[in-house]
Amino acid sequence: MSFEMINPDELGPPKGWNNGMLAPTGGRILFVAGQVGSDQTGQVEAVGFLEQFDRALENVLTVVRDAGGGPEDIGRLTIYVTDREEYLASRKPLGEKYRALMGSHYPAIALVEVTGLVEDNAVVEIEATAVLSEKGGS
Repeated sequence: MSFEMINPDELGPPKGWNNGMLAPTGGRILFVAGQVGSDQTGQVEAVGFLEQFDRALENVLTVVRDAGGGPEDIGRLTIYVTDREEYLASRKPLGEKYRALMGSHYPAIALVEVTGLVEDNAVVEIEATAVLSEKGGS
């Protein structure tokens, strides 16, 4: 799917996201539930923020790929963190992990600090919305 990036001049240039992503007509919408840094057994083993972020984003991409899409089909990410300061302090290595998985595709992104997540050891959770072509995928 090829999104049209919507970035009104009045909002200034976005850094690491787009303000809006307009999907083409005829796409199928995939809603990806919040994914934490869990392994195949459903356990959150990684204790570090960066490791959990990496695994959570990998889990989101696993769902998208299973539906026939790829990173470029994601139009929105919502990232929930339990420690905003840790997120801010980790931006550079976080960006490297992000680009390793997503390339230079930057959907509309929101970051929300929460007091806790359902999984006991989780410090980050990521949910997504993707738009896939009628045949599934880009």
